[in-house]
Amino acid sequence: MRHELKIDDRTLSYLDFGGPGRPLLALHGGMSEGAAFAGLAEHLGDEWRIIAPDQRGHGDSDRAPHYRTEGFVADAVALLDHLGLDAPVTVLGYSLGGLTAVHLAAEHPDRVAALVNADSSIEVPLAGAPEAGRAPAGFEFLDAMRYTAPTREELLEAAGPIGSQFVAPALRPLADGTGWRLPFHPQDMLDAIAGARGDHWEAWLAGRCPAALIHATRSAALPQATADAMVTRRPGTSYIPLDGDHFVPFTQPDAFHTAVGKFLAGL
Repeated sequence: MRHELKIDDRTLSYLDFGGPGRPLLALHGGMSEGAAFAGLAEHLGDEWRIIAPDQRGHGDSDRAPHYRTEGFVADAVALLDHLGLDAPVTVLGYSLGGLTAVHLAAEHPDRVAALVNADSSIEVPLAGAPEAGRAPAGFEFLDAMRYTAPTREELLEAAGPIGSQFVAPALRPLADGTGWRLPFHPQDMLDAIAGARGDHWEAWLAGRCPAALIHATRSAALPQATADAMVTRRPGTSYIPLDGDHFVPFTQPDAFHTAVGKFLAGL
């Protein structure tokens, strides 16, 4: 069921899949939304209560003044407070959401019982930074995307190769009925990419709770050497490789759900 809360006059929308199980805070990646975890919630059944926010600037949540990591973490803490979840919860984060989860576990260890990092690197290179307002290497498609358009078809055409698979299911009609919008603003995504850049080793190593690193072995976002170092250097970290690229939660959902479920069952 969808709910919302207010944070500094912003709306943060979230899905609470309910159930009697232990709470699991699920943080989606960039250009996505909380509904991406509907399949995981179905797979886990009543064993876990999945709570999946649309992070700031995504889905039905409002745009925010900035998209630095500390903002995403503050929103997660506000949601836990809003839900009255004072006892530590398990946190799962994919890609951008994984970085939020890592910092949440490091900065608020009393709120996190276990951590699942799904293909999120803690080394986000400064190379490829955008110049003159252009998207960084690998994200050039954001330059061509439109936030709103009179028709769905125009938005999908501008989205290029990611349109049909990742954008189409999440398009929203405008409130005034004049057209459609993306579930994110392209400029906000560029700001989120910029806000994530840097070395996050300190946050990764500060965590003391049990953790799993689900690694897509052909991921362009998380090189094998970095993944190996993340597991080796952080005690209590399980390594779960999946054969696929960075988008393995979407391209191989059954394998991803099984991997998450197996780790959670061992907690």
